[in-house]
Amino acid sequence: MSVLMRDEAQARAQFLDVQRYTIDLDLTAGEETFDSRTVIQFTALAAGDTFVEVKPATLRSISLDGHALDPADLDENRFPLTALTAGPHELRIDAAMRYSRTGEGMHRFTDPTDNETYVYTQLFLEDVQRVFAAFDQPDLKSVFALTVTAPEGWTVLGNSIAEHTGDGRWTLAPTPPLSTYLVAVAAGPFHSITTEHAGLPFGIHCRRSLAPHLDADADEILDITRACFDRFQEKFDEPYPFDSYDQAFVPEFNAGAMENPGLVTFRDEFIYRSAVTDTERQTRGMVIAHEMAHMWFGDLVTLAWWDDIWLNESFAEYMGYQTLAEATRFTDTWVDFGVARKGWGYDADQRPSTHPVAPDPTAVPDTASAMLNFDGISYAKGASALRQLVAWLGEKDFLAGINTHFARHKFGNATLADFIDNLASATDRDVHAWADQWLRTTGVDTLTPHIGESDTTWSLTVDHHGTRPHRITVGTYDHAIDTQSGPDRLVLRDRFDIGIPQDSDDTPQAGNGTTTRPGPRPALVVLNDNDLTYAKIRLDPDSWTTLQAGLSGIPDALTRAVVWNAARDMVRDGELAPTTYLEAARTHLPHETDLALLQGVLAFADTQVAARYTTPEDRPTALATLTALTRDLIRRTEDGTRPGLRLTAVRHFIDAATQPDTIHGWLTEGTVPGGPELDPELRWRILTRLAVLGATDEQTIAAELEADPSATGQEGAARCRAALPTPEAKAAAWHAMFTDDTLSNYLFTATAQGFWQPEQTDLVAAYVPRYYPDATALAVRRGPAIADAAGRYAFPAYAIDADSLHLGDQALTDQALIPTLRRKLTDQIDDLRRALTVRNAH
Repeated sequence: MSVLMRDEAQARAQFLDVQRYTIDLDLTAGEETFDSRTVIQFTALAAGDTFVEVKPATLRSISLDGHALDPADLDENRFPLTALTAGPHELRIDAAMRYSRTGEGMHRFTDPTDNETYVYTQLFLEDVQRVFAAFDQPDLKSVFALTVTAPEGWTVLGNSIAEHTGDGRWTLAPTPPLSTYLVAVAAGPFHSITTEHAGLPFGIHCRRSLAPHLDADADEILDITRACFDRFQEKFDEPYPFDSYDQAFVPEFNAGAMENPGLVTFRDEFIYRSAVTDTERQTRGMVIAHEMAHMWFGDLVTLAWWDDIWLNESFAEYMGYQTLAEATRFTDTWVDFGVARKGWGYDADQRPSTHPVAPDPTAVPDTASAMLNFDGISYAKGASALRQLVAWLGEKDFLAGINTHFARHKFGNATLADFIDNLASATDRDVHAWADQWLRTTGVDTLTPHIGESDTTWSLTVDHHGTRPHRITVGTYDHAIDTQSGPDRLVLRDRFDIGIPQDSDDTPQAGNGTTTRPGPRPALVVLNDNDLTYAKIRLDPDSWTTLQAGLSGIPDALTRAVVWNAARDMVRDGELAPTTYLEAARTHLPHETDLALLQGVLAFADTQVAARYTTPEDRPTALATLTALTRDLIRRTEDGTRPGLRLTAVRHFIDAATQPDTIHGWLTEGTVPGGPELDPELRWRILTRLAVLGATDEQTIAAELEADPSATGQEGAARCRAALPTPEAKAAAWHAMFTDDTLSNYLFTATAQGFWQPEQTDLVAAYVPRYYPDATALAVRRGPAIADAAGRYAFPAYAIDADSLHLGDQALTDQALIPTLRRKLTDQIDDLRRALTVRNAH
């Protein structure tokens, strides 16, 4: 398929004005294809040539202004429109289009629980052409009027209010001007809950088999939706720009969610079949808020080209966390962002594939390169940069600039230059210089404190490795003298702001860049105490000594998140031994009260420290530490008052098990002693670990699947079968992933997750050199979504040695790699190199 070049898009945008798409989709044509008939009304602003994109199974007919064109002229995904005269034109296309099993285009899914079928579109970034013909670029906005024919008993959802006119026909109201990638349709026998808010119809929808689970959470989902909607209406001068607000939870969705105007689609794992923690509920709430923010930033005002994708995602990421904290019971969202999300940005920004938050347009020359920038930089780093900007500008001026942006560009397109100009109009500060320093540069700054002391004062000098200015808060802490607080409790002495470099922003300090404060030196000094900037933080030696005994005694969870992140970065940079990190977790997590912190630290300790940064010889000791830690947490939560902490501990106890007896007993009894009872998620989790340990078999897996034949059960069985430690099981899993090409995106992922295990490196060693050619060929055959899964989940992440690194480096020279897979391999191989460096450092 030909990718769209930026210069082609710019030329076409100057050549065409697109007024209206009239689209008729027929979803009753069979299981493999659907019918798509499109009428495009557009104006050529001059005489000349252009093209329209469509990727059909069969192109039946195409006509321009009533004159038939030859379908055989279709060249890959482009149909040429030559010798256009200046003025209005009408293009008609009739095609059969293929359903997808990879989450791209029109995805079709049959629920194994009840055999009901559902379809939905995912058209981002250039998959509209899999559903209907279009001038497929974001700055050719148009009105869309859709009709859909669906089987009887189905509900059809779209960007606007849908009316059922009988005989399976549904008519959707014409939309305001939208970009092509934002058009959405979902159809099937949905279970729906509808209401009205602020004069608009609201709805939430899921598969029928998930109906009891949606019903159980409907009040929470709708309460969050209404609260965030009202808060955005308060923040933004422009009213909500669409005629309805539906949220559809759909199966086998590749992303977390998609901001289709009026019809947000979410992965239906957000409809919880099993017990979850409050932090997981908070994450769902954040995604709801994130996608709603896009209704203004992304949908009302849309990027002109994909180099500005960060404008969409960074803004929504920042607004998602901030608005959820302001409008709902989830008031500590920034703790979760700090410990779980921000590291995604730090990691991405230290790889060879790093890029500026706002890349130069020449760095995004086509749609293939644009897809690569949906990463921790565009989301987490960008949101961190905006948080620092708000701290510097003040929220009032920030929102004033945003509202100017919306007013000037509503239902149109805008660029980074427009955004910065609009922010600058609301403040006297030099926003353009800030943008150059924060948005046009790469890498992570590092801030290291140096403490001096005298008889009556202490001093702070910050060593700044990097180029960006920072406005940070410094927190100082002393040992508690109140014996009721405990021997290792810390109390806040003071917080004060400084500018970095330390001669900026009128910070009170000596002329040599040193800040002097009264009193003796504190026991603990924490830079970036409220986590308002984006930088790696180091600790002075005395502060680290204090933390060894007192980390869990820091009174504020966000400060503890900053400290844990500092420790995480020091492990990754080879400055802190992995065993020291595990020892700190063993000492302090049993006393941790913040669930997001507990989950974030345990996740890093399990998936990175014990699984990758620890040598195979030392892994049993690392797992024993995690087992002791989680057993302690389980004991401390026996009173039932902290179910989220207990559930987190149980999950990680299962994952760290080196002997099957205890978890096998839980599976047999159907419960953990003292709770919780085993729900499907915990049962499959235990069975996966038993498979890794060689303590279960195909008969047991098949019996569990018979008891839970759901889509999640199918994935659990695939994961377990791939994890079995036999040559036959590994061969079958490899064949399923890389040869027969029938696995859906989710079943591919589940199989890949089971295949590679730290305990089985010798068993699968022969597959490491096979991975690169097989993944390369697979990506060419099955496209970007499966390429992403192959690079993300099927990569031999536990083959950490010089030979594996050499194989990976060689593979990157293969010109057959498609861009999606090349980017994933670049990142994975760099992570492998880092893991090997950490191992060799200790």
